[in-house]
Amino acid sequence: MSGPVFAGAVAGLVVGVLLTLGLVLAWRLARGSRELGSDSDRATFRTLHLASRAATHLRDGLDGDDVGRAARSLRQLLGADALAVVAADGAVALDGSQALEPDARHVAERVLATGRHHVETGDGEDAVGEPVVAGGRVAGVVVAFAGTVRPPLVRATGEVAQWCAAQLELGELEASRTALAQAELRALRAQISPHFVYNALGAIASFISTDPERARDLVLDFADFTRYSFRGRGDFTTLADELRSIHSYVELERARFGDRLTVTLQIAPESLTTVIPFLSVQPLVENAVRHGLEPQERGGTIVITARDEGTQTEITVEDDGVGMDPAAVHELLTSRGTAHVGLRNVDTRVRQLYGDDHALDIETAPGSGTLVRLRVPRSQPLHETEVSVP
Repeated sequence: MSGPVFAGAVAGLVVGVLLTLGLVLAWRLARGSRELGSDSDRATFRTLHLASRAATHLRDGLDGDDVGRAARSLRQLLGADALAVVAADGAVALDGSQALEPDARHVAERVLATGRHHVETGDGEDAVGEPVVAGGRVAGVVVAFAGTVRPPLVRATGEVAQWCAAQLELGELEASRTALAQAELRALRAQISPHFVYNALGAIASFISTDPERARDLVLDFADFTRYSFRGRGDFTTLADELRSIHSYVELERARFGDRLTVTLQIAPESLTTVIPFLSVQPLVENAVRHGLEPQERGGTIVITARDEGTQTEITVEDDGVGMDPAAVHELLTSRGTAHVGLRNVDTRVRQLYGDDHALDIETAPGSGTLVRLRVPRSQPLHETEVSVP
């Protein structure tokens, strides 16, 4: 697995663990404190719960909308009279007396200027500021207030600042993973084969004088196909929408192949609303045409199936084309070459989105065709929301 993809997977795992710990704690609290064991056990669970809650609110950075809620949890974690999280740009989230905001800014300015912790004492509340160093830079400052700042509070605030830095780095890794997936999608959109465009326009031109109505239909198919491929909204779609684009693509290829190309659909009705990554099935069909059927003179058949399997929807694209050496499958999915780019791109994106257990499953052999299996979760609430936006 590549570095960004692995880092993204680690980020997702850590966040999942933290959320799980929070849920476990909430359940245990609901059943009563008697089951939490000793004072030490209760303190441990409380610490995990507060850390988990704060992590959720630090996802968008120290200047995010929810950082005030993170400050509340961190103040409870430290037992401080007040606590401020100050971003590098000066944004302040303070939990406690709002009158302490000028003091928090003052301490933060000292820490940002030196990159080191700073203790401020005076007639009122004492304060300790610790830098949040993420990605080699000071992203902000955690400022804890107490009547008297003692060494344990200084050490604890330093640990909290380091923990906040880890959360910021995990958030950045998650953002990088998302950006990579979007870049992969943009690359796929840009890789509509010039060979396909040339062939499609050539086929349309060949019908203009002999069958103008067919030429008109093919122009509309070409427009629908390109419109779908370059649409601006969302990284997800439904299987039904993707199949409509595939229909346009197949009609254009049929204009060239004639009776030598047959495409059969075996789609369970309930799977049509399944949310899938945008342009994840169409490239598999195009791969079957270009690398499976086109090399053989007789053409061939492509069968597209979709059905629900437990918690997943399984989609397969099978052709009876030339096939390939099974030993070459791993190499084509991991290489940087220009062959099978669409297949490799889909595999990369589904791994990033759903994990390695959702990698494409490819069955093939020379002269025996190729079957590509794609599995996506049936329930994807966040992605379903994205798809529903017009």
